[in-house]
Amino acid sequence: MEDYPAAIRRHLIVIHEHPNNALAHYHLGFAYGVTGQHRHELSEYRRAVELGLDDWQLFLNLGLVYFEDGRLANATEVLQLATLLGPDQPETHFNLGLIYERRGMLSDAEQEMLLSVTLNPQEVDARNTLGLIYAEEGRYTLAREEWSDLLVADPAYTPARQNLAILERAQRAGPRNAADPVDDFARVR
Repeated sequence: MEDYPAAIRRHLIVIHEHPNNALAHYHLGFAYGVTGQHRHELSEYRRAVELGLDDWQLFLNLGLVYFEDGRLANATEVLQLATLLGPDQPETHFNLGLIYERRGMLSDAEQEMLLSVTLNPQEVDARNTLGLIYAEEGRYTLAREEWSDLLVADPAYTPARQNLAILERAQRAGPRNAADPVDDFARVR
């Protein structure tokens, strides 16, 4: 178990003595984030970037702060940098795909989720989100296949089971009586 309040105190001392230590600013920002101090988290991440730190994890965490704050354009820009700096990191592609999906950029979202799944085929949230993207695109057969395959691999994964049930209910209702089921699907975030 990490002692984040102590880590904050120690990093403040390091930064006082070495104000241009970009890595210390990044680690301080992370500790602030874990303790729920998101305004300070954002400030420290930005300072680490200003000082030249170009670590994919920094940009991933900065993008997630923007995402959680609803600043999707900022999140997109920063997460694009995270994928460039960490092209082999499935979580960078996954989170960029989530942002694209929220922004309605479904083709881009699909590409990022496919990259995430290629890099980590066991990532159930990426596979579930890929199914969601297919459904949003009206490609219900692909969505059903993705969620069904996901349940074969992980029978306990509830969101895929819920999404399949929603899709089947909507299709049983028929095109004249069915509301668009997309808003009802189980999302990751």
